[in-house]
Amino acid sequence: MNIKRLMLAGLFLAFFNNISEAGTVRNRGGITKSGTYRKPHYKTSPNQSKGDNWSTKGNRNPYTGKKGTKKGY
Repeated sequence: MNIKRLMLAGLFLAFFNNISEAGTVRNRGGITKSGTYRKPHYKTSPNQSKGDNWSTKGNRNPYTGKKGTKKGY
């Protein structure tokens, strides 16, 4: 790769990371009350809207790349 491509990729990643972190909540993971282990993960911030959740159709989880499948409204 040439230097221009590396610089452009770095700028893109920095910009994308700033966008994806807005409205993000980190879950540390651990053992639930029922004894199930939950991996640490990120989720959208809680609010009254279902349309902006990563799991809603038309949206994509920026950390996993999975497309949303749930009906938003």
